[in-house]
Amino acid sequence: MKVPELLAPAGSFEKAKVAFLYGADAVYAGTSSLSLRTRADMQDGDLEKTIKYAHEIGKKVYVTLNIFAWDEKYEEITNMAKKLEELKPDGIIVADGGVMEVVKKYAPSVPINVSTQANIVSLQDCLFWQKNGAKRMILAREMNKEQLKYIMENKPNDMEIEIFIHGAICFAFSGRCFLSDFATCRSANLGDCAQSCRWSYNLYAEEVNTPGELMPIEISEYGNSIFSSKDLCLLKELPEIMEMGVDSLKIEGRLKTEYYLASVINVYRHAIDSCKEGKFNYEKCMKELEKVKTRELTTFYFNDRNNKDTQEFAGRQYNDEYEFGAKVLEEEAENKYIVEIKNKLMVGDEMEILIPNELEPCKFKIENLYDIQTDEGIESISPGVKGQQVKITLPIKCEKNWIIRRKRV
Repeated sequence: MKVPELLAPAGSFEKAKVAFLYGADAVYAGTSSLSLRTRADMQDGDLEKTIKYAHEIGKKVYVTLNIFAWDEKYEEITNMAKKLEELKPDGIIVADGGVMEVVKKYAPSVPINVSTQANIVSLQDCLFWQKNGAKRMILAREMNKEQLKYIMENKPNDMEIEIFIHGAICFAFSGRCFLSDFATCRSANLGDCAQSCRWSYNLYAEEVNTPGELMPIEISEYGNSIFSSKDLCLLKELPEIMEMGVDSLKIEGRLKTEYYLASVINVYRHAIDSCKEGKFNYEKCMKELEKVKTRELTTFYFNDRNNKDTQEFAGRQYNDEYEFGAKVLEEEAENKYIVEIKNKLMVGDEMEILIPNELEPCKFKIENLYDIQTDEGIESISPGVKGQQVKITLPIKCEKNWIIRRKRV
């Protein structure tokens, strides 16, 4: 069984470090204005630091230049390609044929990965992109396992295949959506998606003989999220996918929190390693994954092209059992740590420390909190300012950037 690369999102340099810490083999990160997540906090200087840091620890970075570019963007694209030729990431992700030509010319030493935005759904499509200079194909999420298996069995040996295994699904085919641009003049295909598909809408029925008398149609008092998809989850299918020999398994979420990344990456790292050893326990892995899901989960079309269990009409985008508690910054004294808080913490709160390379977290209750300035004991603290810190007693030795989960009361 081939062990695939575990590829995680990095919306910032800090998120990249957390992703690597919790088991990612590689991350994908955008440029400041030429990827499909321009709202991610990854400026070009951070991108350079991410690439340097990753290579120092034996990890990889793929850079996204996957917008569908207008002519006025090509000067910037050319300059970025020249810069990436110097930075030497492990691949550049493109969707637009014009962008690909620029990358081939100005960053000839960097491999090209074809984005899922290119809607690759066949072996012939893969061969086309390979003929034109691409090394890796990131397949459309809409493919089923029979189609994936056919490509894996018939592709050239030097062609790499990457698929998404977890995270958000777009309303439109492979994410090529115009809804955001239509509703808000923010183009998803230029990296500025307003995620209009996640909004709740009020629907009304009008009887033709009584025009103007509108009757609300509601699933809840918050409206109806008619465009919102459930999140993809192929955890159960992981052994089957690994048997096919897929090269890279991708997690979506450059706009997600460090807590989300640590939780999901840790589960999939454990799942991949345990599959290799023949010890995969789906129930235990899913138990952990359930703690951090923001929407209901679906296998989409992977097992069944006729699967209708794909939409999240209620529009839920939160987890009502657990939340991001804190991130470890440094150890001040034995068992006493400085942490950055992410939600309100109180003495007595039930917490879980996410331990890298271990599936089950360390559970504990907060016994002591200390003011960051005075070191005096306090009963609670709220994140009043960005980066709010507190001192806390932890039951095990922790390292910088470890994530702590809080159980909601």
